[in-house]
Amino acid sequence: MSNETISKKTKHVESDSQSKMLSGSAWMSAASIISRLLGAIYIIPWMAWMGDKATAEAANALYTVGYTPYALFLSVATAGVPSAIAKQVSHYNSLGEYDISKDIYKRGLQVMSITGIASAILMYALAPFIAANSPTASAADGTQVIRTLSLALLLIPTMSVTRGYIQGFQSMAPSAISQVVEQIVRVIFMLASVFFIRQVFDGSVVDAVSWSTFGAFVGALASMAFLVYVVWRKQLNAKPTIGSSSSSNITVSTNQILFSIIKTAIPFIIIGAGITIAQLVDQFTFDPIMKAVSDYTPKEIQRAYGVAAANAHKLIMIVLSFGSSMAITSVPLISSLMAKKDHKGLSRQFNNSIQLLFLIIIPASVGMAVVAEPLYTLFYQHDDFGTSITQWSAIMTIFLGLYTVVSIMIMSANRPRAAIKGLVIGVIVKLALQYPLLAAFKTHGMLVSTMIGFAVSSLIIIHAMYQTEHFNLGLLSRRTLLITIFSIIMAIATTIARELLYLFIPVSDRGLALVIILVVALIGVVVYGYLIFKTRLADKVIGAKATTFRKKLKM
Repeated sequence: MSNETISKKTKHVESDSQSKMLSGSAWMSAASIISRLLGAIYIIPWMAWMGDKATAEAANALYTVGYTPYALFLSVATAGVPSAIAKQVSHYNSLGEYDISKDIYKRGLQVMSITGIASAILMYALAPFIAANSPTASAADGTQVIRTLSLALLLIPTMSVTRGYIQGFQSMAPSAISQVVEQIVRVIFMLASVFFIRQVFDGSVVDAVSWSTFGAFVGALASMAFLVYVVWRKQLNAKPTIGSSSSSNITVSTNQILFSIIKTAIPFIIIGAGITIAQLVDQFTFDPIMKAVSDYTPKEIQRAYGVAAANAHKLIMIVLSFGSSMAITSVPLISSLMAKKDHKGLSRQFNNSIQLLFLIIIPASVGMAVVAEPLYTLFYQHDDFGTSITQWSAIMTIFLGLYTVVSIMIMSANRPRAAIKGLVIGVIVKLALQYPLLAAFKTHGMLVSTMIGFAVSSLIIIHAMYQTEHFNLGLLSRRTLLITIFSIIMAIATTIARELLYLFIPVSDRGLALVIILVVALIGVVVYGYLIFKTRLADKVIGAKATTFRKKLKM
Protein backbone atom coordinates (compact mmCIF):
# COMPACT_ATOMS: atom_id res chain seq x y z
CA MET A 1 0.00 0.00 0.00
CA SER A 2 1.50 3.38 -1.01
CA ASN A 3 2.11 6.24 1.43
CA GLU A 4 -0.45 8.32 -0.46
CA THR A 5 -3.09 5.63 0.00
CA ILE A 6 -2.28 5.32 3.70
CA SER A 7 -2.47 9.09 4.09
CA LYS A 8 -5.86 9.23 2.38
CA LYS A 9 -7.17 6.38 4.53
CA THR A 10 -5.92 8.08 7.71
CA LYS A 11 -7.58 11.37 6.71
CA HIS A 12 -10.81 9.54 5.92
CA VAL A 13 -10.85 7.80 9.32
CA GLU A 14 -10.02 11.05 11.09
CA SER A 15 -12.73 12.88 9.14
CA ASP A 16 -15.25 10.13 9.89
CA SER A 17 -14.42 10.21 13.59
CA GLN A 18 -14.62 14.01 13.62
CA SER A 19 -17.94 13.87 11.76
CA LYS A 20 -19.39 11.39 14.28
CA MET A 21 -18.15 13.56 17.14
CA LEU A 22 -19.72 16.67 15.64
CA SER A 23 -22.98 14.93 14.74
CA GLY A 24 -23.30 13.29 18.14
CA SER A 25 -22.33 16.48 19.95
CA ALA A 26 -24.83 18.45 17.87
CA TRP A 27 -27.69 16.12 18.80
CA MET A 28 -26.74 15.91 22.46
CA SER A 29 -25.93 19.62 22.70
CA ALA A 30 -29.22 20.64 21.08
CA ALA A 31 -31.19 18.35 23.40
CA SER A 32 -29.22 19.40 26.45
CA ILE A 33 -29.49 23.11 25.66
CA ILE A 34 -33.24 22.82 25.04
CA SER A 35 -33.59 20.87 28.29
CA ARG A 36 -31.52 23.40 30.23
CA LEU A 37 -33.42 26.32 28.71
CA LEU A 38 -36.69 24.73 29.76
CA GLY A 39 -35.17 24.07 33.16
CA ALA A 40 -34.30 27.76 33.46
CA ILE A 41 -37.32 29.35 31.76
CA TYR A 42 -39.85 27.52 33.92
CA ILE A 43 -38.50 29.42 36.94
CA ILE A 44 -40.16 32.65 35.74
CA PRO A 45 -43.82 31.54 36.11
CA TRP A 46 -42.88 29.06 38.87
CA MET A 47 -41.58 31.79 41.18
CA ALA A 48 -44.30 34.22 40.16
CA TRP A 49 -47.03 31.72 41.11
CA MET A 50 -45.20 30.72 44.28
CA GLY A 51 -45.76 34.10 45.92
CA ASP A 52 -43.92 37.33 46.73
CA LYS A 53 -40.15 37.75 46.32
CA ALA A 54 -39.20 36.42 49.76
CA THR A 55 -41.55 33.42 49.48
CA ALA A 56 -40.37 32.58 45.98
CA GLU A 57 -36.68 32.76 46.92
CA ALA A 58 -37.28 30.58 49.99
CA ALA A 59 -39.13 28.04 47.79
CA ASN A 60 -36.29 28.02 45.26
CA ALA A 61 -33.69 27.49 48.00
CA LEU A 62 -35.79 24.63 49.41
CA TYR A 63 -36.00 23.10 45.94
CA THR A 64 -32.20 23.25 45.64
CA VAL A 65 -31.67 21.69 49.07
CA GLY A 66 -33.60 18.68 47.79
CA TYR A 67 -32.07 18.50 44.33
CA THR A 68 -28.37 18.59 45.25
CA PRO A 69 -28.35 15.37 47.34
CA TYR A 70 -30.77 13.86 44.84
CA ALA A 71 -28.20 14.45 42.09
CA LEU A 72 -25.61 12.53 44.10
CA PHE A 73 -27.96 9.63 44.86
CA LEU A 74 -28.92 9.62 41.20
CA SER A 75 -25.26 9.20 40.27
CA VAL A 76 -25.01 6.30 42.71
CA ALA A 77 -28.24 4.74 41.46
CA THR A 78 -27.19 4.91 37.83
CA ALA A 79 -23.64 3.78 38.67
CA GLY A 80 -22.09 5.70 35.82
CA VAL A 81 -24.76 4.73 33.33
CA PRO A 82 -25.23 5.50 30.46
CA SER A 83 -21.51 6.08 29.95
CA ALA A 84 -20.41 2.68 31.30
CA ILE A 85 -22.99 0.76 29.24
CA ALA A 86 -22.21 2.83 26.13
CA LYS A 87 -18.50 2.07 26.56
CA GLN A 88 -19.08 -1.69 26.85
CA VAL A 89 -21.64 -1.86 24.04
CA SER A 90 -19.44 0.18 21.71
CA HIS A 91 -16.46 -2.07 22.48
CA TYR A 92 -18.26 -5.30 21.57
CA ASN A 93 -20.06 -3.73 18.61
CA SER A 94 -16.69 -2.71 17.14
CA LEU A 95 -15.78 -6.42 17.31
CA GLY A 96 -19.08 -7.45 15.70
CA GLU A 97 -20.38 -9.10 18.88
CA TYR A 98 -23.91 -7.68 18.95
CA ASP A 99 -25.37 -10.54 20.99
CA ILE A 100 -22.98 -9.73 23.82
CA SER A 101 -24.16 -6.10 23.63
CA LYS A 102 -27.74 -7.32 24.09
CA ASP A 103 -26.70 -9.39 27.11
CA ILE A 104 -24.95 -6.34 28.60
CA TYR A 105 -28.18 -4.37 28.20
CA LYS A 106 -30.27 -7.07 29.89
CA ARG A 107 -27.80 -7.43 32.74
CA GLY A 108 -27.62 -3.68 33.08
CA LEU A 109 -31.38 -3.46 33.50
CA GLN A 110 -31.24 -6.05 36.28
CA VAL A 111 -28.38 -4.40 38.13
CA MET A 112 -29.79 -0.88 37.84
CA SER A 113 -33.19 -1.97 39.09
CA ILE A 114 -31.53 -3.17 42.28
CA THR A 115 -29.33 -0.07 42.74
CA GLY A 116 -32.32 2.17 42.03
CA ILE A 117 -34.41 0.58 44.76
CA ALA A 118 -31.49 0.60 47.22
CA SER A 119 -30.67 4.27 46.51
CA ALA A 120 -34.32 5.32 46.83
CA ILE A 121 -34.61 3.62 50.24
CA LEU A 122 -31.30 5.09 51.44
CA MET A 123 -32.19 8.64 50.32
CA TYR A 124 -35.60 8.37 51.97
CA ALA A 125 -34.03 7.21 55.24
CA LEU A 126 -31.26 9.85 55.26
CA ALA A 127 -33.59 12.73 54.34
CA PRO A 128 -33.92 14.10 57.92
CA PHE A 129 -30.14 14.13 58.42
CA ILE A 130 -29.48 15.84 55.06
CA ALA A 131 -32.18 18.46 55.67
CA ALA A 132 -30.94 19.21 59.19
CA ASN A 133 -27.44 19.96 57.86
CA SER A 134 -28.51 22.10 54.91
CA PRO A 135 -29.09 25.88 54.66
CA THR A 136 -32.88 25.72 55.00
CA ALA A 137 -35.18 27.44 57.45
CA SER A 138 -37.12 24.23 58.22
CA ALA A 139 -35.59 20.74 58.44
CA ALA A 140 -39.07 19.22 58.26
CA ASP A 141 -39.80 20.96 54.96
CA GLY A 142 -36.43 19.88 53.57
CA THR A 143 -37.11 16.29 54.62
CA GLN A 144 -40.45 16.25 52.79
CA VAL A 145 -38.93 17.58 49.57
CA ILE A 146 -35.98 15.16 49.64
CA ARG A 147 -38.26 12.17 50.25
CA THR A 148 -40.49 13.16 47.35
CA LEU A 149 -37.47 13.18 45.05
CA SER A 150 -36.39 9.72 46.19
CA LEU A 151 -39.26 8.19 44.19
CA ALA A 152 -37.62 9.15 40.90
CA LEU A 153 -34.66 6.92 41.78
CA LEU A 154 -36.87 3.87 41.28
CA LEU A 155 -37.16 4.54 37.55
CA ILE A 156 -34.29 6.68 36.27
CA PRO A 157 -31.53 4.02 36.59
CA THR A 158 -33.24 1.64 34.14
CA MET A 159 -33.91 4.59 31.84
CA SER A 160 -30.20 5.42 31.91
CA VAL A 161 -29.27 1.85 30.94
CA THR A 162 -31.50 2.11 27.89
CA ARG A 163 -29.93 5.43 26.91
CA GLY A 164 -26.46 3.94 27.28
CA TYR A 165 -27.37 0.92 25.15
CA ILE A 166 -28.58 3.14 22.32
CA GLN A 167 -25.55 5.47 22.61
CA GLY A 168 -23.26 2.44 22.38
CA PHE A 169 -24.36 2.13 18.74
CA GLN A 170 -23.20 5.76 18.29
CA SER A 171 -26.85 6.69 17.81
CA MET A 172 -27.31 9.90 19.78
CA ALA A 173 -30.61 11.18 18.38
CA PRO A 174 -32.99 8.90 20.37
CA SER A 175 -31.16 9.62 23.62
CA ALA A 176 -31.21 13.34 22.86
CA ILE A 177 -34.93 13.35 22.05
CA SER A 178 -35.70 11.39 25.22
CA GLN A 179 -34.00 14.13 27.27
CA VAL A 180 -36.23 16.76 25.70
CA VAL A 181 -39.35 14.61 26.26
CA GLU A 182 -38.36 14.12 29.89
CA GLN A 183 -37.83 17.81 30.48
CA ILE A 184 -40.99 18.97 28.71
CA VAL A 185 -43.19 16.58 30.69
CA ARG A 186 -41.39 17.45 33.94
CA VAL A 187 -41.75 21.21 33.45
CA ILE A 188 -45.43 20.97 32.47
CA PHE A 189 -46.13 18.87 35.57
CA MET A 190 -44.16 21.26 37.82
CA LEU A 191 -45.92 24.37 36.56
CA ALA A 192 -49.35 22.75 36.73
CA SER A 193 -48.65 21.62 40.29
CA VAL A 194 -47.51 24.98 41.61
CA PHE A 195 -50.33 26.82 39.81
CA PHE A 196 -53.08 24.67 41.26
CA ILE A 197 -51.56 24.36 44.74
CA ARG A 198 -50.60 28.02 45.23
CA GLN A 199 -52.92 29.98 42.92
CA VAL A 200 -56.10 27.88 42.88
CA PHE A 201 -56.17 26.14 46.29
CA ASP A 202 -53.85 28.50 48.22
CA GLY A 203 -51.84 25.53 49.49
CA SER A 204 -48.53 25.56 51.34
CA VAL A 205 -45.17 26.39 49.78
CA VAL A 206 -43.61 23.09 50.85
CA ASP A 207 -46.42 21.12 49.19
CA ALA A 208 -45.95 23.10 45.98
CA VAL A 209 -42.21 22.45 46.03
CA SER A 210 -42.72 18.75 46.83
CA TRP A 211 -45.11 18.23 43.93
CA SER A 212 -42.69 20.16 41.70
CA THR A 213 -39.86 17.79 42.59
CA PHE A 214 -42.16 14.81 41.99
CA GLY A 215 -42.16 16.00 38.39
CA ALA A 216 -38.74 14.29 38.06
CA PHE A 217 -40.49 10.91 38.34
CA VAL A 218 -43.24 11.85 35.89
CA GLY A 219 -40.71 13.14 33.33
CA ALA A 220 -38.59 10.00 33.68
CA LEU A 221 -41.68 7.84 33.09
CA ALA A 222 -42.39 9.63 29.81
CA SER A 223 -38.74 9.41 28.71
CA MET A 224 -38.55 5.70 29.52
CA ALA A 225 -41.68 5.01 27.47
CA PHE A 226 -40.10 6.74 24.47
CA LEU A 227 -36.78 4.86 24.82
CA VAL A 228 -38.48 1.47 25.12
CA TYR A 229 -40.37 2.23 21.94
CA VAL A 230 -37.12 3.18 20.17
CA VAL A 231 -35.35 -0.05 21.15
CA TRP A 232 -38.39 -2.14 20.17
CA ARG A 233 -38.77 -0.36 16.83
CA LYS A 234 -35.06 -0.59 15.97
CA GLN A 235 -34.93 -4.29 16.75
CA LEU A 236 -37.84 -4.94 14.40
CA ASN A 237 -37.08 -2.57 11.56
CA ALA A 238 -33.40 -1.62 11.71
CA LYS A 239 -31.38 -4.58 12.89
CA PRO A 240 -28.08 -3.30 11.46
CA THR A 241 -28.36 -0.25 13.75
CA ILE A 242 -29.61 -1.69 17.02
CA GLY A 243 -29.86 -5.42 17.52
CA SER A 244 -27.61 -6.60 14.68
CA SER A 245 -26.65 -10.26 14.42
CA SER A 246 -23.46 -11.27 16.16
CA SER A 247 -20.27 -12.65 14.65
CA SER A 248 -20.14 -15.10 17.61
CA ASN A 249 -16.34 -15.06 17.73
CA ILE A 250 -16.23 -14.32 21.46
CA THR A 251 -17.93 -16.16 24.32
CA VAL A 252 -18.62 -14.19 27.48
CA SER A 253 -20.42 -15.66 30.49
CA THR A 254 -23.22 -13.94 32.37
CA ASN A 255 -20.97 -13.41 35.38
CA GLN A 256 -18.30 -11.87 33.17
CA ILE A 257 -20.85 -9.45 31.76
CA LEU A 258 -22.05 -8.50 35.24
CA PHE A 259 -18.50 -8.04 36.51
CA SER A 260 -17.61 -6.01 33.41
CA ILE A 261 -20.56 -3.65 33.97
CA ILE A 262 -19.70 -3.13 37.64
CA LYS A 263 -15.97 -2.73 36.98
CA THR A 264 -16.64 -0.15 34.27
CA ALA A 265 -19.40 1.63 36.17
CA ILE A 266 -17.75 2.26 39.54
CA PRO A 267 -15.15 4.77 38.24
CA PHE A 268 -17.82 6.45 36.09
CA ILE A 269 -20.02 6.99 39.15
CA ILE A 270 -17.19 8.70 41.03
CA ILE A 271 -16.16 10.90 38.12
CA GLY A 272 -19.73 11.65 37.02
CA ALA A 273 -20.57 12.83 40.53
CA GLY A 274 -17.60 15.21 40.66
CA ILE A 275 -19.54 18.46 40.22
CA THR A 276 -22.30 17.22 42.52
CA ILE A 277 -19.72 16.39 45.21
CA ALA A 278 -18.45 19.97 44.98
CA GLN A 279 -22.02 21.23 45.34
CA LEU A 280 -22.51 19.04 48.42
CA VAL A 281 -19.33 20.49 49.91
CA ASP A 282 -20.95 23.90 49.47
CA GLN A 283 -24.30 22.75 50.87
CA PHE A 284 -22.78 21.33 54.06
CA THR A 285 -20.07 23.97 54.67
CA PHE A 286 -21.62 27.22 53.47
CA ASP A 287 -23.94 27.76 56.45
CA PRO A 288 -21.46 27.09 59.32
CA ILE A 289 -18.59 28.95 57.64
CA MET A 290 -20.72 31.99 56.80
CA LYS A 291 -21.98 32.11 60.39
CA ALA A 292 -18.35 32.15 61.54
CA VAL A 293 -16.94 34.69 59.06
CA SER A 294 -19.88 37.07 58.53
CA ASP A 295 -22.72 38.79 60.33
CA TYR A 296 -25.34 37.36 57.94
CA THR A 297 -28.65 36.30 59.45
CA PRO A 298 -29.92 32.73 58.79
CA LYS A 299 -32.34 34.09 56.17
CA GLU A 300 -29.57 36.06 54.45
CA ILE A 301 -27.38 32.96 54.38
CA GLN A 302 -30.25 30.95 52.88
CA ARG A 303 -30.84 33.62 50.23
CA ALA A 304 -27.14 33.93 49.33
CA TYR A 305 -26.85 30.16 48.99
CA GLY A 306 -30.03 30.03 46.91
CA VAL A 307 -28.79 32.69 44.50
CA ALA A 308 -25.41 31.01 43.99
CA ALA A 309 -26.39 27.33 44.11
CA ALA A 310 -29.82 27.58 42.49
CA ASN A 311 -30.45 30.75 40.49
CA ALA A 312 -27.04 31.26 38.89
CA HIS A 313 -26.40 27.53 38.60
CA LYS A 314 -29.55 27.05 36.49
CA LEU A 315 -28.28 29.68 34.07
CA ILE A 316 -24.73 28.36 33.69
CA MET A 317 -26.03 24.84 33.11
CA ILE A 318 -27.21 26.07 29.71
CA VAL A 319 -23.57 26.64 28.72
CA LEU A 320 -22.22 23.64 30.64
CA SER A 321 -24.61 21.38 28.76
CA PHE A 322 -22.33 21.58 25.72
CA GLY A 323 -19.46 20.08 27.71
CA SER A 324 -21.70 17.35 29.06
CA SER A 325 -22.93 16.54 25.55
CA MET A 326 -19.40 16.28 24.20
CA ALA A 327 -18.42 13.99 27.05
CA ILE A 328 -21.34 11.65 26.34
CA THR A 329 -20.58 11.62 22.61
CA SER A 330 -16.87 10.90 23.13
CA VAL A 331 -17.42 7.71 25.16
CA PRO A 332 -18.33 5.28 22.34
CA LEU A 333 -15.86 6.91 19.94
CA ILE A 334 -12.89 6.62 22.29
CA SER A 335 -13.94 3.14 23.43
CA SER A 336 -14.03 2.03 19.79
CA LEU A 337 -10.54 3.48 19.17
CA MET A 338 -9.25 1.66 22.27
CA ALA A 339 -10.77 -1.64 21.10
CA LYS A 340 -8.92 -1.21 17.78
CA LYS A 341 -5.73 -0.11 19.63
CA ASP A 342 -5.61 3.04 17.51
CA HIS A 343 -3.53 5.25 19.81
CA LYS A 344 -2.83 7.86 17.14
CA GLY A 345 -6.55 8.24 16.58
CA LEU A 346 -7.05 8.43 20.33
CA SER A 347 -4.55 11.25 20.79
CA ARG A 348 -6.15 13.19 17.90
CA GLN A 349 -9.61 12.64 19.37
CA PHE A 350 -8.52 13.86 22.80
CA ASN A 351 -6.88 16.97 21.35
CA ASN A 352 -9.74 17.77 18.96
CA SER A 353 -12.37 17.32 21.67
CA ILE A 354 -10.72 19.86 23.99
CA GLN A 355 -10.31 22.32 21.12
CA LEU A 356 -13.96 21.92 20.11
CA LEU A 357 -15.04 22.42 23.74
CA PHE A 358 -12.99 25.60 24.10
CA LEU A 359 -14.18 26.93 20.72
CA ILE A 360 -17.72 27.00 22.12
CA ILE A 361 -17.56 27.18 25.91
CA ILE A 362 -15.01 30.00 26.34
CA PRO A 363 -16.90 32.59 24.23
CA ALA A 364 -20.25 31.35 25.59
CA SER A 365 -19.09 31.75 29.20
CA VAL A 366 -17.54 35.16 28.54
CA GLY A 367 -20.68 36.21 26.68
CA MET A 368 -22.88 35.12 29.58
CA ALA A 369 -20.74 37.18 31.95
CA VAL A 370 -21.27 40.25 29.74
CA VAL A 371 -25.08 39.89 29.71
CA ALA A 372 -25.32 38.63 33.31
CA GLU A 373 -27.33 41.66 34.48
CA PRO A 374 -30.17 41.52 31.91
CA LEU A 375 -30.05 37.70 31.99
CA TYR A 376 -30.59 37.55 35.75
CA THR A 377 -33.28 40.21 35.46
CA LEU A 378 -35.11 38.19 32.79
CA PHE A 379 -35.20 34.92 34.74
CA TYR A 380 -35.56 36.31 38.25
CA GLN A 381 -35.54 40.07 38.74
CA HIS A 382 -33.01 42.88 38.73
CA ASP A 383 -30.49 42.28 41.49
CA ASP A 384 -26.88 43.46 41.78
CA PHE A 385 -25.85 40.52 43.96
CA GLY A 386 -27.45 38.02 41.58
CA THR A 387 -25.71 39.71 38.64
CA SER A 388 -22.30 39.51 40.29
CA ILE A 389 -22.75 35.86 41.26
CA THR A 390 -23.87 35.01 37.69
CA GLN A 391 -20.78 36.69 36.23
CA TRP A 392 -18.43 34.69 38.44
CA SER A 393 -20.42 31.52 37.84
CA ALA A 394 -20.20 32.02 34.07
CA ILE A 395 -16.39 32.04 34.19
CA MET A 396 -16.47 29.02 36.52
CA THR A 397 -18.33 27.14 33.77
CA ILE A 398 -15.14 26.95 31.67
CA PHE A 399 -13.41 24.89 34.35
CA LEU A 400 -16.45 22.71 35.00
CA GLY A 401 -16.82 22.02 31.27
CA LEU A 402 -13.14 21.15 30.86
CA TYR A 403 -13.27 18.74 33.80
CA THR A 404 -16.44 17.12 32.45
CA VAL A 405 -14.91 16.41 29.05
CA VAL A 406 -11.36 15.37 29.96
CA SER A 407 -12.41 13.17 32.89
CA ILE A 408 -14.90 11.17 30.82
CA MET A 409 -12.48 10.90 27.89
CA ILE A 410 -9.65 9.51 30.00
CA MET A 411 -12.13 7.12 31.63
CA SER A 412 -13.19 5.90 28.19
CA ALA A 413 -9.49 5.35 27.41
CA ASN A 414 -9.29 2.91 30.33
CA ARG A 415 -7.44 5.28 32.66
CA PRO A 416 -9.82 5.44 35.66
CA ARG A 417 -7.12 5.89 38.30
CA ALA A 418 -5.85 9.09 36.71
CA ALA A 419 -9.39 10.49 36.55
CA ILE A 420 -10.17 9.60 40.16
CA LYS A 421 -6.81 10.97 41.34
CA GLY A 422 -7.54 14.26 39.60
CA LEU A 423 -10.99 14.54 41.14
CA VAL A 424 -9.87 13.64 44.68
CA ILE A 425 -7.02 16.17 44.64
CA GLY A 426 -9.34 18.82 43.17
CA VAL A 427 -11.97 18.29 45.88
CA ILE A 428 -9.28 18.39 48.59
CA VAL A 429 -8.04 21.70 47.16
CA LYS A 430 -11.59 23.08 47.19
CA LEU A 431 -12.12 21.96 50.78
CA ALA A 432 -8.84 23.51 51.86
CA LEU A 433 -9.68 26.84 50.20
CA GLN A 434 -13.36 26.98 51.18
CA TYR A 435 -12.95 28.66 54.56
CA PRO A 436 -10.30 31.29 53.67
CA LEU A 437 -12.02 32.20 50.38
CA LEU A 438 -15.46 32.50 51.98
CA ALA A 439 -13.88 34.67 54.68
CA ALA A 440 -12.23 36.87 52.05
CA PHE A 441 -14.93 37.05 49.35
CA LYS A 442 -18.08 35.80 51.16
CA THR A 443 -20.43 33.96 48.74
CA HIS A 444 -18.14 34.58 45.79
CA GLY A 445 -15.42 32.63 47.60
CA MET A 446 -17.49 29.46 47.19
CA LEU A 447 -17.31 29.88 43.41
CA VAL A 448 -13.59 30.70 43.40
CA SER A 449 -12.75 27.56 45.41
CA THR A 450 -14.72 25.52 42.85
CA MET A 451 -12.86 27.13 39.93
CA ILE A 452 -9.45 26.41 41.45
CA GLY A 453 -10.43 22.88 42.49
CA PHE A 454 -11.62 21.83 39.03
CA ALA A 455 -8.74 23.63 37.31
CA VAL A 456 -6.36 21.47 39.35
CA SER A 457 -8.38 18.33 38.55
CA SER A 458 -8.37 19.08 34.82
CA LEU A 459 -4.63 19.79 34.67
CA ILE A 460 -3.82 16.54 36.47
CA ILE A 461 -6.00 14.55 34.04
CA ILE A 462 -4.60 16.29 30.94
CA HIS A 463 -1.04 15.65 32.17
CA ALA A 464 -1.83 11.97 32.76
CA MET A 465 -3.28 11.63 29.26
CA TYR A 466 -0.28 13.38 27.73
CA GLN A 467 2.12 10.96 29.42
CA THR A 468 0.65 7.99 27.53
CA GLU A 469 -0.83 9.41 24.31
CA HIS A 470 1.55 12.34 23.66
CA PHE A 471 -1.03 14.50 21.87
CA ASN A 472 0.10 17.79 20.38
CA LEU A 473 0.12 19.97 23.49
CA GLY A 474 1.72 22.90 21.65
CA LEU A 475 -1.08 22.97 19.08
CA LEU A 476 -3.70 22.78 21.83
CA SER A 477 -2.07 25.65 23.72
CA ARG A 478 -1.80 27.88 20.65
CA ARG A 479 -5.39 27.36 19.58
CA THR A 480 -6.66 27.84 23.15
CA LEU A 481 -4.78 31.15 23.32
CA LEU A 482 -6.26 32.22 19.98
CA ILE A 483 -9.79 31.29 21.12
CA THR A 484 -9.24 33.26 24.33
CA ILE A 485 -8.03 36.34 22.43
CA PHE A 486 -11.04 36.20 20.08
CA SER A 487 -13.34 35.82 23.09
CA ILE A 488 -11.80 38.90 24.73
CA ILE A 489 -12.28 40.91 21.53
CA MET A 490 -15.90 39.75 21.44
CA ALA A 491 -16.31 40.70 25.12
CA ILE A 492 -15.06 44.23 24.44
CA ALA A 493 -17.43 44.66 21.49
CA THR A 494 -20.44 43.30 23.37
CA THR A 495 -19.68 45.32 26.51
CA ILE A 496 -19.64 48.52 24.44
CA ALA A 497 -22.92 47.49 22.79
CA ARG A 498 -24.47 46.69 26.18
CA GLU A 499 -23.46 50.04 27.69
CA LEU A 500 -24.85 51.90 24.67
CA LEU A 501 -28.16 50.05 25.03
CA TYR A 502 -28.23 50.94 28.74
CA LEU A 503 -28.39 54.63 27.71
CA PHE A 504 -31.81 54.04 26.14
CA ILE A 505 -33.21 50.87 27.75
CA PRO A 506 -33.80 50.33 31.50
CA VAL A 507 -32.30 46.96 32.41
CA SER A 508 -34.63 46.58 35.40
CA ASP A 509 -37.56 45.80 33.07
CA ARG A 510 -37.86 42.06 32.27
CA GLY A 511 -39.20 42.45 28.75
CA LEU A 512 -36.61 45.05 27.79
CA ALA A 513 -33.87 42.94 29.40
CA LEU A 514 -34.65 40.29 26.79
CA VAL A 515 -34.15 42.88 24.03
CA ILE A 516 -30.72 43.74 25.45
CA ILE A 517 -29.74 40.06 25.62
CA LEU A 518 -30.81 39.36 22.04
CA VAL A 519 -29.06 42.40 20.56
CA VAL A 520 -25.83 41.88 22.50
CA ALA A 521 -25.83 38.12 21.79
CA LEU A 522 -26.29 38.75 18.07
CA ILE A 523 -23.35 41.17 18.04
CA GLY A 524 -21.25 38.66 19.97
CA VAL A 525 -22.04 35.83 17.55
CA VAL A 526 -21.25 38.02 14.53
CA VAL A 527 -17.93 39.30 15.94
CA TYR A 528 -16.70 35.94 17.21
CA GLY A 529 -18.02 34.09 14.16
CA TYR A 530 -16.25 36.49 11.83
CA LEU A 531 -12.95 36.04 13.69
CA ILE A 532 -12.94 32.23 13.77
CA PHE A 533 -14.06 31.88 10.14
CA LYS A 534 -11.87 34.65 8.71
CA THR A 535 -8.76 33.17 10.36
CA ARG A 536 -9.97 29.66 9.39
CA LEU A 537 -9.71 28.54 13.00
CA ALA A 538 -13.17 26.99 12.68
CA ASP A 539 -11.98 24.97 9.66
CA LYS A 540 -9.09 23.53 11.65
CA VAL A 541 -11.16 22.63 14.72
CA ILE A 542 -14.54 21.67 13.23
CA GLY A 543 -13.40 20.39 9.86
CA ALA A 544 -15.06 20.13 6.45
CA LYS A 545 -18.47 21.38 7.59
CA ALA A 546 -16.96 24.66 8.78
CA THR A 547 -15.05 25.00 5.52
CA THR A 548 -18.24 24.52 3.49
CA PHE A 549 -20.09 27.07 5.64
CA ARG A 550 -17.23 29.59 5.34
CA LYS A 551 -17.23 29.28 1.56
CA LYS A 552 -20.96 29.90 1.46
CA LEU A 553 -20.33 33.10 3.41
CA LYS A 554 -17.54 33.92 0.91
CA MET A 555 -15.02 34.54 3.70
